[in-house]
Amino acid sequence: MSTLTFEQILHLLQTAEITVEGEFVHGYNYTFLVKVTPEEGEPFYAVYKPQQGEQPLWDFPDNTLAQRETAAFLVSQALGWELVPPTVYRADGPFGAGSVQLYIDHDPEHHYFNFTAAEFQALRPVVLFDLLINNADRKGGHMLFDENGHLWLIDHGLCFNVDEKLRTVIWDFAGDPIPEALCAALKAFRQKLNPPSDLRTELEKHLAPEEITALIERTERLLPCTHFPHPPQDRRAYPFPPV
Repeated sequence: MSTLTFEQILHLLQTAEITVEGEFVHGYNYTFLVKVTPEEGEPFYAVYKPQQGEQPLWDFPDNTLAQRETAAFLVSQALGWELVPPTVYRADGPFGAGSVQLYIDHDPEHHYFNFTAAEFQALRPVVLFDLLINNADRKGGHMLFDENGHLWLIDHGLCFNVDEKLRTVIWDFAGDPIPEALCAALKAFRQKLNPPSDLRTELEKHLAPEEITALIERTERLLPCTHFPHPPQDRRAYPFPPV
């Protein structure tokens, strides 16, 4: 698996045979562990979230969570931060259309609330990423460190709403200056949102026009790049449960 590039993984997630191996039972929507079997090479595992297994929500359009998962990956890649595991939207899954994301092997008992000091310092890009995608559910268990120490973010179905819904456990950097390198990535990302661009074309496959407009507006609000924001006082700013 370590010999595959991001592009090769994406291609296999989209085209290789996938078979259901099990179900993740601790969740609101149906989520499955699947085996991805290439014609050549070793099989590997992925997480499959079929649209028909999504429970209706009052504040998100029906059957759109899998596409939001995919859009979050596209934004992560466009920022150059490689935070979201390779993710595709696939029409021919075992239970129909849905998102298919590379499974990250990790320790489920290791999460935000027991990160080391060094791991904690790696979370600044996560804060900006969640602000951009308007993540309504950044729990402490949605941040994973793999065996190589790389930070990965999962569970992005509740993102890209046009209304402000950011709920996250990470408010520790509020008021701190935003590092220049992160500011530069935000500025470059804003340019990629202008049509015509590959990013804009791909996002239009998964998000409504008004959701892309809201993404642009959130990006532009961050562009002065001064300090990390404080939690809002007029609504709930933390997810429940927190892990």
